Amino acid sequence: MAASSKRKSSAPKRKPVRTSGNPAKRPIVEAPPITARDWIGAARLRTLPLAIAPVIIGTGAAQLVDQNLHWVIALACLAVAVLLQIGVNFTNDYSDGIRGTDAHRVGPARLTASGRVNPRTVLNIGLIFFALAALVGLLIVIRTGQWWMLAVGAACIVAAWFYTGGKRPYGYFGLGEVFVFVFFGLVATLGTTWVQAFQLPQEAWLGAVAVGLFACGVLLANNLRDIDQDRAVGKRTLTVLIGRRATQVVYTVFLVVPFLLSSFIALLYPIAWLTLMALLAGIPAIVIVWMHRQARELVVALGLTSLTAIIYAGALYWALVG
Repeated sequence: MAASSKRKSSAPKRKPVRTSGNPAKRPIVEAPPITARDWIGAARLRTLPLAIAPVIIGTGAAQLVDQNLHWVIALACLAVAVLLQIGVNFTNDYSDGIRGTDAHRVGPARLTASGRVNPRTVLNIGLIFFALAALVGLLIVIRTGQWWMLAVGAACIVAAWFYTGGKRPYGYFGLGEVFVFVFFGLVATLGTTWVQAFQLPQEAWLGAVAVGLFACGVLLANNLRDIDQDRAVGKRTLTVLIGRRATQVVYTVFLVVPFLLSSFIALLYPIAWLTLMALLAGIPAIVIVWMHRQARELVVALGLTSLTAIIYAGALYWALVG
């Protein structure tokens, strides 16, 4: 008995944490200690293709104007896009967590909502990524002399924060898709093209629209997964406002239109037909969105949508520079 008691007392104690929701009513539960996997999960790696795709397309469009690959600037644009994406993921974790929006979410547990990490720590990490993105963006501006783009960069960071941050986050009022289309589609793609070529050919615009629609599709899949939870906590996403069926229709349109655009581009660049390969991921995503029975299945659809975007971007780049 003594030996048994000794073994029990030497066992590591887990810190009791509260589940999300009203602090006065939340039950205390045992939670495992935070791990590197949790931090990586908070970065939401499945969303990173949405940061990479516009840079690929924007660089391809730039090479139509200037055949030389400005790889240093291209990599810097990629760094800015990825750093901003990770930054918004962490600040989203923080903002939704302190509001209790992630109280009963279906996907992977968030750092703040789980109670295992100090919310301020999560926020600070997000702000560090924003600062790194701003620093690399400043280097791009110095290299290109396009000082007016400092305002664009500032707008990107402000939009990233107020997606779920601040007193009246636009992501809570059905405007998430609008801002995602503008910043993950138009700004990211056209900005990449401009700093490399100082021109914006029509191919850049078409590619920007396509990748922006894919980004909106990912957001729709995410919000469709969380529709019940968002409705319960008063988060009025577009999905909450228009309902499940309309969301499924809009999602399908968002995934189909980019292929109509690439079919038009293929009239001038025949290799662009290879973008249809992305349907190998896109069609299953659409099927899941329409046929899912459990919300967790939409996590797969979200990943497939991101995969569709990156395959599409790679094929379109090949078409433009090949």
